[in-house]
Amino acid sequence: MTPSAQSITFGVLGTAEIARTAVIPGIRASNHTVEAVASRDGERARAFAEAESIPRSYGSYVDLLSDEAIDAVYVPLPNGLHAEWTTRAADAGLDVLCEKPLAVDAAEARAVLDHCRDQGVTLMEGYMYRYHPRTERVLALAAEELADVRTVTSTFRFPLYDRPGDVRLRPDLAGGSLMDVGCYPVSLARAVLGDPDRVYAHSNDTRDAGVDTELAGVLEYEDGRSARVASGFDTQLVQQYRIDARNGWIAVEQAFDAPDDEPVSIEYEIDGRHGVETFDPVDQYRLEVEHFADCVATDGSPRTDGEAAIATMRVLDALSDSAAEGCAVDVE
Repeated sequence: MTPSAQSITFGVLGTAEIARTAVIPGIRASNHTVEAVASRDGERARAFAEAESIPRSYGSYVDLLSDEAIDAVYVPLPNGLHAEWTTRAADAGLDVLCEKPLAVDAAEARAVLDHCRDQGVTLMEGYMYRYHPRTERVLALAAEELADVRTVTSTFRFPLYDRPGDVRLRPDLAGGSLMDVGCYPVSLARAVLGDPDRVYAHSNDTRDAGVDTELAGVLEYEDGRSARVASGFDTQLVQQYRIDARNGWIAVEQAFDAPDDEPVSIEYEIDGRHGVETFDPVDQYRLEVEHFADCVATDGSPRTDGEAAIATMRVLDALSDSAAEGCAVDVE
């Protein structure tokens, strides 16, 4: 493990856009370094490294894992490759920050977590919105001031323009809107309400791609509470949620992929008191990386750890099964 006073040296497995635009800047802003990047295409890795001023590039993920100067890896590979390369990084003794979702299903997520524990490495799933001060404030308000929260309604949709071979439209790589962006509303619903007992979902494949491009689902709880979640690739961008309770509500826009260059806000009405709270611009990816580094240094458990990943995947599995079967499904 890396002492808290020292910088973590990261390697990046893959050249995904999120690495270039969000996580690598977040790593650098938090006083850590990116020393290597790998791709299965050596030329792509070299071009990426040159463009992002990364010292070393590799045409093989295995070669990067053998780089003795690397302390940890960030894994932004397609969903279907997360489990394999997280476990192989753990075998190399490297701590892992893996993009969501951690695995293709809950059973695979459990195997990944158990493997990382056996290897003694820190594992964190990259739900960056959980590290934004606004999210922390919302969850505190919901827990401390809302009485008897009954429903959560959450949506994340965006226009996915047709691009040949887009991994989000490939069933062999665990694509689909539920896995790509629907996991955020599910994560938020779990953070507020806990784990549901059963779900019902309906999906469409408007691209004839073999994955859902639209999904709407209901999470049901034995005590009558519920959450409604939706995801999709076929509308303009919408990312929002609302929490409703007996004594009020909280509403959030720009909910998950919050901008880092402009203020964001929450609106609420609790016990007849209307409020709007504004939060200064912040890089939630930087905060995510800093939390990861703190957990590495202290051998702590991340807020979005492997157990949370498994619990969210159980709900995603059930939603997918329900959409396929056309009936309500119990959450295992």
